[in-house]
Amino acid sequence: MSKDFDEIDWNKWTYDNNGELVEIDKQEENELVVKDANWNILQEWDTVVAIKDLKVKWASDIKRWDKFPKIRLTDDVELIESGKMVLRTEFFKKI
Repeated sequence: MSKDFDEIDWNKWTYDNNGELVEIDKQEENELVVKDANWNILQEWDTVVAIKDLKVKWASDIKRWDKFPKIRLTDDVELIESGKMVLRTEFFKKI
């Protein structure tokens, strides 16, 4: 995208990490940062463990130190997926 520097409204546009000119709203959507209970950044396919016992409706309870391998990130920064379960990040830490 080529724009003349005099025409750019810098309140709406910025440069991303690759040096591309992007709208600020689009940049924030692409940079979703998911953090665990210890504020470590989670990525796709990480393994997490539970930091406390959790009651689960219609399934077996989650015990402290239960591992959940190969998590997937969701659109919500407070939720991750492991298998068919959706987990809240505040109860898990990255190992």
